[in-house]
Amino acid sequence: MTAVMRHETNTFSPITTPLAAFSRGSGTQGPLYGDDGIAAYKGTNNCAAAYIDLAREQGADLAMPLAANAVPSGTVTREAFEAMAGRIVAGVREGCDAVMLDLHGAMVADGYPDAEGELLRRIRVIAPKVPIAVALDFHANFSSDLIRNANVITGYRTYPHVDLYETGMRAGRTLLSMLRGEAEPVILWRTLPMLTHMLRQTPAQQPMKDIMDRAIAAEAAGTVLNASVFGGFPLADIPHVGLAIVIVADRRKLGDGQKLLEELTQMAWSRRSEFVFPLESMEASVAHAKQLTEGPVILVDHGDNCGAGGPTDNMRVLKEVMRQQLDDVVAGPFWDPQSVAQMIDAGTGNRITLQLGGKTDTPALGLKGRPLVVSGRVHRITDGNYQVTGPMFTGMRLSLGRTAVLDTGNIQIVVCERPQEPFDTGVFTHAGIDPARKKYVLIKSRQHFRAGFGPIARHVVLIAGPGVCSSDYSLFPFRHIPRPIYPLDPQTPLPSFAD
Repeated sequence: MTAVMRHETNTFSPITTPLAAFSRGSGTQGPLYGDDGIAAYKGTNNCAAAYIDLAREQGADLAMPLAANAVPSGTVTREAFEAMAGRIVAGVREGCDAVMLDLHGAMVADGYPDAEGELLRRIRVIAPKVPIAVALDFHANFSSDLIRNANVITGYRTYPHVDLYETGMRAGRTLLSMLRGEAEPVILWRTLPMLTHMLRQTPAQQPMKDIMDRAIAAEAAGTVLNASVFGGFPLADIPHVGLAIVIVADRRKLGDGQKLLEELTQMAWSRRSEFVFPLESMEASVAHAKQLTEGPVILVDHGDNCGAGGPTDNMRVLKEVMRQQLDDVVAGPFWDPQSVAQMIDAGTGNRITLQLGGKTDTPALGLKGRPLVVSGRVHRITDGNYQVTGPMFTGMRLSLGRTAVLDTGNIQIVVCERPQEPFDTGVFTHAGIDPARKKYVLIKSRQHFRAGFGPIARHVVLIAGPGVCSSDYSLFPFRHIPRPIYPLDPQTPLPSFAD
C-alpha cells in the first residue's frame, strides 16, 4: 500500500489548512483517492511515482487510499487530518504486506504537533509488524513518534527538491531488501538544537554541501542502508524543530551507522554559524538590482513565499520596485481572488484600477494587510492550468485557479486565485509571458525558483520583504521550541546524546 499526505506547516501563517486545500497537482478541491491518485502521480517526479514503479516491477498489487498534497500554509484543521489519516489507516486495516508513504515531515495539525508521527503511531496500533518505509521532504522535523514507528526513512537530498523520485526509490528498495530478509534496518537519529536559515540550507552549496555529500557517499558505498540529512523547517513553533540526521543501518553494521551519525553531527554543529543568512534592507536590494544592466534579473521576495507558508499577497516589494521605477518587469503570481474577479468582469483590453493584494493580516508578526493601488490594462485572462516542464515535480499538472494579467506599461502583474510558489516558468508561460525576455522577474520564492528560473537568470537578487517566511527569527514569537537553540541563543551547547 502507498499513500501521499504532504503539507509543510508554518504555524505563524494566518491561513488555516482545510481538507479542500489538499488538491495540489489535481486541479480539484481536496485529495484524490484510489486509482485517481495513482493516475495523477504515475510517471512524475514524486516519491509515490517510484513506489508505483517498484510495485509493478515486483508484480505486486498496489493500493493508494489517499493522495493529498497542499501548498504550505498554516495549521491543518483537525477535521482535515482525521479525514486523511482515517483513509490511510483504513487502507492498512484492509490488509497489506508493506506500507510505503510519501509524506512531508513538517505537518502540524490542530492538536498534533507531529502529524506524521501520529499517523504512523495509529498505523502501528493496527499493524504492529507490517514494514513501513517513509520518504520525507528535506525540511522535515522529527519527533520520536515518527522515528520509532517506521522501519525505513529517507529524505530529499536537494533544495530545490528535484530528487523526489530517487528518494522514493531509496526508501522502497531498502524496504524490499527487508522483505527479502537481506537486511534488518535500524534507524539512528539526532536532532541538533539549530534553527538553520533556509537560504543557507541547500546541499548545492556550503555549509551543507559536503555534509550531504558525505551522507550520499556512505550510502553509495554500502556503509549504511540509507543516510539522510534534513535542514529542518524552522518556521514551526513546536517542540521538535532543528537540523536532523537520520541513518538507516543494517543491524549487522550498527557500529558503522553510529560512527557516521557522530561524524555528520560534528560536521553540522561545527558550522552552525554558517547556517545564518545575513540580511540586507529591501530598499538596498532593489537599488542594487536597478544598477544591473543585463537581464533577466530574478528578484526574489523571500519573506512572503507560499512555499514556506506565506499568503503571497504582501505588496511591499512590488511597491518598492515601482517606487524605484524598474522597467520591463513581470511580477507574480500574487494571490488575490477578488482582483482576479474584477479583471475578468472588466474584460481583456480594458483599463481598471485595483486595490491589489494586502487582503491578509498576519497577527503573529503584527503585520496589517496593505493593498497596493495599481492601474493598467487587462492583458490576458487564463484558467491557470499548466504542466510542469522543469526539474521539480516534473510532469505534474498544476492550477493557479483563474488567473489574470494586468499591464501597467512597465510591469506585467500576474494575479491568481490559488497560491503557488514559482518553481516552474509555467506560472508565466501559460499566460503567454516569456520570463526569459524580461529585464526583471519579480517572484515570491526562496530557493525552489532556481529549478525553473535558474537556467534563464543572468542575475539573482534576494529581497527580504516582510512576511511569515522572514529570515529574521527574532521577529517570531516562539513559545514551544526547545531552548536553548542556536542562533536565538548564541551560547547553545551541543547536547550529550544517548544512542
